[in-house]
Amino acid sequence: MDKFSPTKSGPVSNIAENEEPYPSLSDYHDYEPNLEFDDSELQQTPNSGSISADFIHVEPNGVMAMGTSPVAEFIDENYEEELADARDENFDSLAFTTSSYPEVGESVGLEKFSEIAKYNIVDVKGDDAVGRKVIVLYASRLPPAKEIDHGLFLNYLKYTLESYVKQDYSLMYFHYGLTSKNKPSLGWLVQAYKAFDRNYKKNLKALYLIHPTGFLKFVSQIFKPLISAKFGKKLNYIYSLKELNDVVSLDKLDIPYEVIEYDKKMNGNYPVPTATDSPLTPTQQFGVTLQFIKDHYNVTIPPVVKQCVEYLEQPDALETEGIFRRSANALKVRALKDVANSGQALVFEDPHEAAVLLKKFLRDLREPLLTFELYDEIMQFQSWSKDEQLRNVSILVMEKLPEDNYKVLKYIIGFLSRVMERSDLNKMNAQNLAVVFGPNLVWSELVSMSLAAIGPINMFTQFLLQHNNEIFMI
Repeated sequence: MDKFSPTKSGPVSNIAENEEPYPSLSDYHDYEPNLEFDDSELQQTPNSGSISADFIHVEPNGVMAMGTSPVAEFIDENYEEELADARDENFDSLAFTTSSYPEVGESVGLEKFSEIAKYNIVDVKGDDAVGRKVIVLYASRLPPAKEIDHGLFLNYLKYTLESYVKQDYSLMYFHYGLTSKNKPSLGWLVQAYKAFDRNYKKNLKALYLIHPTGFLKFVSQIFKPLISAKFGKKLNYIYSLKELNDVVSLDKLDIPYEVIEYDKKMNGNYPVPTATDSPLTPTQQFGVTLQFIKDHYNVTIPPVVKQCVEYLEQPDALETEGIFRRSANALKVRALKDVANSGQALVFEDPHEAAVLLKKFLRDLREPLLTFELYDEIMQFQSWSKDEQLRNVSILVMEKLPEDNYKVLKYIIGFLSRVMERSDLNKMNAQNLAVVFGPNLVWSELVSMSLAAIGPINMFTQFLLQHNNEIFMI
């Protein structure tokens, strides 16, 4: 059975336990540390059938060879000409023999990225269900190939990911909308894969391919000789938005209209669940407001926040390298959430569980800790002069933030400042913490979180951390 193909019988692992992984060039350099996240938690989704890739293989010398099966039977966007040209080419050099794109990593002025950013092809969407940042790519937003500089686009992808590759993250690719007019060349695809080296791959915990087609699975086979067995296990085919909702709430994604319509056509209507779908219990802490918790627990600092912080402030936890940048076991996080919602005391087995639960609590609040009302002002942070920043942020926090929100924010920022004091051991400085916590402290009520909003939010959060004593007058 093809190692990348889901079966009819239901969720399966990509590589069988007793199956020898396929040879990989990256096995020699793509060693990944044993992180806390369990790859086995990732689930494959059922498919209407599997696909065989016996028609293409790579000889020991690295040359691609074609079999007898017709390519057109398996791919919806035709790459036959490029594949035929590649038959006698060395696979490792394909990216540079079939394209004239500039070397990735060339110095590119940030102003030039506006040419790519305007298409909204790439977005950063907060955290998924287990606390990983989610990077999203939409094929339907790719302009015609003649209208986009693919070399610049590749640099833009690297620039976007650089802020997140030091922590666990997920990548979602919405395949619907890729056509013969906007698809990049096979050479560009190979160059793109080669461009994202071990620094980008080691903390990528899940790659979700939404609405995959035969072509997408075909491309997976093209890259098979470059993909390590461990990286291959991160690949997940998602066939409907209903399945995707189990990974990250759909209302947090800016899914293009045409993708939603396609999903309706293929899978039927699917109502996106909201927080109001489930009845609230008096002891609930997730998915409610701070006022709800205060009314039912008679405290200002939510118990789940206090328990997470008190556990994480223990020296062994506080000094854990990568704290807040690593995900935790999904089943354990879900169980801890249920315990918190029942009003019982939490018992953690490792710091990453507490770190993920704290982030999840903030992300699940009905209204962000910094409130919807202050979103527009926070988005103006980068326009303030250095002389204005401290005064404006202090007024925003001290005078405009509701009292209970202020007390909880002060409590959390004070704790994160203590995390920063041990950054020599835990590697969490102000910038790293801002990247992790910024999108969980503020978001818009009207607009889905976008890549354009991440910069100001992160910078505002970093300023809070660096000027904690002045802003909160400690």
